[in-house]
Amino acid sequence: MQIISRVVQLEEGKENGISVRTGQYKSFRPKLLLLLGLFLAVVVTIFIISVSAVKYTGLQNVVTTFVPCREDGPNSLSKLIRQPPSALMHSMTDEELLWRASFRPERKGYPFKRVPKIAFMFLTKGPLPLASLWERFLKGHKGLYSVYVHPDPSFTAKFPADSVFYKRQIPSHVAEWGRMSMCDAEKRLLANALLDISNEWFVLVSESCIPLYNFTTIYTYLSRSHHSFIGAFDEPGPYGRGRYNENMEPEVPIAKWRKGSQWFEVDRDLAATIVEDTLYYSKFLEFCRPACYSDEHYFPTMLTIEKPTALANRSVTWTDWSRGGPHPATFGESDVTENFFEKIFDGTNCTYNGRDTSMCYLFARKFAPSALEPLLRIAPKIMGF
Repeated sequence: MQIISRVVQLEEGKENGISVRTGQYKSFRPKLLLLLGLFLAVVVTIFIISVSAVKYTGLQNVVTTFVPCREDGPNSLSKLIRQPPSALMHSMTDEELLWRASFRPERKGYPFKRVPKIAFMFLTKGPLPLASLWERFLKGHKGLYSVYVHPDPSFTAKFPADSVFYKRQIPSHVAEWGRMSMCDAEKRLLANALLDISNEWFVLVSESCIPLYNFTTIYTYLSRSHHSFIGAFDEPGPYGRGRYNENMEPEVPIAKWRKGSQWFEVDRDLAATIVEDTLYYSKFLEFCRPACYSDEHYFPTMLTIEKPTALANRSVTWTDWSRGGPHPATFGESDVTENFFEKIFDGTNCTYNGRDTSMCYLFARKFAPSALEPLLRIAPKIMGF
């Protein structure tokens, strides 16, 4: 009887125990549902806030206006590299400019279609009195040339919007004849022109220079040449080796001392070589002062040391020194005749790509403002433009 009673108690206890646990579970379910409801409410609230943030912080606009990088897109390699500076006036110092312009690719060739251009670099005192002649010369050849003007800093060029000289003035400094500041101005022109990756040939001219042939002839002559046109000859007299300073050794030995015309044409490789130089520059700055004229010796000597086989050792700019004095002759209105130009075209022989030729000069100087009108009249017949 006790055993039966015990079993009954155990069974009753089991049932009672289950009854207690079941009661606790039933009371826990409403609490769990309440917690789940609160959690879902928080999640929905956060989602709504996030969507609102995306909409009103502008992030949505960034996403919707994203343009994938494409071959011809605004951020493509060809656009970033080929696009020349839209404004030539900038705030870079000379040091910053020369550093930037000294960059050049090590790989040969270009990973995009590149049309090489001639950079015409005008080193002037102020106005360009022969501008209309150059306008006619360049007309119809857009995309094959660039123009850069380095005047005295006190001068601001004013040309109409359709002019090839419009907004082509670069930041400039005073350039003194015969001093290193003149070479600084030439380096400044080269450096600004090097920023346009399409510029391949660099021609230094002045406000008194004129082209002797039409654009196509000059472009062909320069593009097919195996050399750059810069005079670099060894003159033993007082106006050559007589200007040498022994303090330039050992970087500049007297055996490499050269003299040449200030007016040159160089290719892109030589232009970069000139711009990146600091070694020879410091020697000329310190030891070549009047009566040593840096603009006649610095580039010819430095390039003879660094790139001698690249030089044609002659200039393509004709000048007349027959009248004597420190400066070449200047020609005015009465000098501009057909006979005058025949003497330039037929009076000289030179070498071009290893062959003899009578076509030695592409440009000429010095021409006064009064020469403009007769030059415009005679240009179609004599110069071909």
